[in-house]
Amino acid sequence: MDVSAKGLRVLVTAGGAGIGRVIAKTFLEHGARVQVCDVDEKALASLPKEIFGLKADVANLSDVDKLFEEVKKNLGGLDVLVNNAGIAGPTGKVEDIDPKDWDRCIAVDVNGMFYCTRKGMPMIKAAGGGSIINLSSAAGRLAFPMRTPYSFAKFGVVGFTESLAAEAGPDKVRVNCIQPGVVEGDRIERVIAAKSQRLGISFDEVKAKMLEGVSMRTTVSPQDIANTALFLATEGGKHISGQAISVCGGTRYLV
Repeated sequence: MDVSAKGLRVLVTAGGAGIGRVIAKTFLEHGARVQVCDVDEKALASLPKEIFGLKADVANLSDVDKLFEEVKKNLGGLDVLVNNAGIAGPTGKVEDIDPKDWDRCIAVDVNGMFYCTRKGMPMIKAAGGGSIINLSSAAGRLAFPMRTPYSFAKFGVVGFTESLAAEAGPDKVRVNCIQPGVVEGDRIERVIAAKSQRLGISFDEVKAKMLEGVSMRTTVSPQDIANTALFLATEGGKHISGQAISVCGGTRYLV
């Protein structure tokens, strides 16, 4: 199967660290030219020199405008947009959530995806078609107690994806989303720690409860997510659109 990304011009939001960084490096390793943005300047500075980086917050319209000017300058166009940027949001019962924390979660996880897509879609259409890959979550198909802002956002990503796929399909733009399960890394460690504190049980107990809901009793890696994104954007995924693809080890419920 051909998973070459040679010649593809790719933008990965929040590509400085975590899943986004691995996605960006995977596309680069398979021949793509890659631009990323991130709010973390140190993370951007540590990227391979072949990857173009810009400090930008996807929830800020002027930052997004600057980002797409950089994409035009550095890549000369766009074939693949990976809307990876997202934050975990607050942990707590809905009546205890600060509206400012709710608003920030929605601003990054939902509004930021829209801001980037509205700028990226015309460029992908101008290229003759391409691929948009949105990051949802297992929390976008399953209930996630005490994480309502995040779950609300990630369910929204699925609706956005399916509607865009129907809208942009005639222009040869494929739109899919990936729904990761429990992904290894700093973010899930912070989520587990916050839930541990809220529930008054140990970190290890929370993690064990999380994995009880996974058929394979395993976390997934950022590379698993990157491999799926690469597949969707290249020859093997050329007829896949409008799908929410779970990469989760068979997650059946979240705690």
